[in-house]
Amino acid sequence: MSWATNSRATYLTVGLAIGLVIGLNFAGLWPTTPLHATASMGADNFVIATGPVDDGVEALYFLDFLTGDLRAAVLNQRSPGFSAFFEYNIAQDFNAGGGNPKYLMVTGVANIPRGAGNTQLATSAVYVAEATTGQLVAYMLPWNSSVYRAGKPLPRGTFYKVDTIQLRTAFVRDQ
Repeated sequence: MSWATNSRATYLTVGLAIGLVIGLNFAGLWPTTPLHATASMGADNFVIATGPVDDGVEALYFLDFLTGDLRAAVLNQRSPGFSAFFEYNIAQDFNAGGGNPKYLMVTGVANIPRGAGNTQLATSAVYVAEATTGQLVAYMLPWNSSVYRAGKPLPRGTFYKVDTIQLRTAFVRDQ
C-alpha cells in the first residue's frame, strides 16, 4: 500500500469521525456540559460582580469602597425588574486602621449543605479581600427559593458573614 492511499484513508477516517461528533452534537445526542460563568469588574471606588444564587438565578453584587456598603440585587424571573435586595456594611469586618481601604471582590460557587428550611444559603459566596491588611472575608446570601419562584418580592435582607482569614501575615509598609 502506497503512502498516498494510506494518507487518503487516514484523512477519510478522521473526516468521518469529526463529522460524526458534529452530527451527534447538532442532533442533541452527544452529552453536554453546561458552562457557568461569573464576571467582575472594578473601577476607582467600586466593583461589581455576578454569581449564582439558585438554579438558573443570578445576583448582581456591588461594593462601594468609600462607604463599605456591599449590596446585591436579583432580577425577578416573572416580570421585569429586581425583586430581591440585600445590603451589609463590610467596614466593621476589616481592621483597616481608619485608612483608605483597597478592596478586591470575586464570587465563587459554594456547595455548602443548604438544609431543608425555607431560607437557605445561596449557591455562591462573595469573597472580599482588603489589600492593605491582607484580610479576606467570605459572605453568602440567605435565599428563599419558594418565595422567589412564586414571583413574590423577597423582604430586604442582609449578607451572612461566613468566615474571615488572614492572607498576608507580614506587615507591608507603603513606599
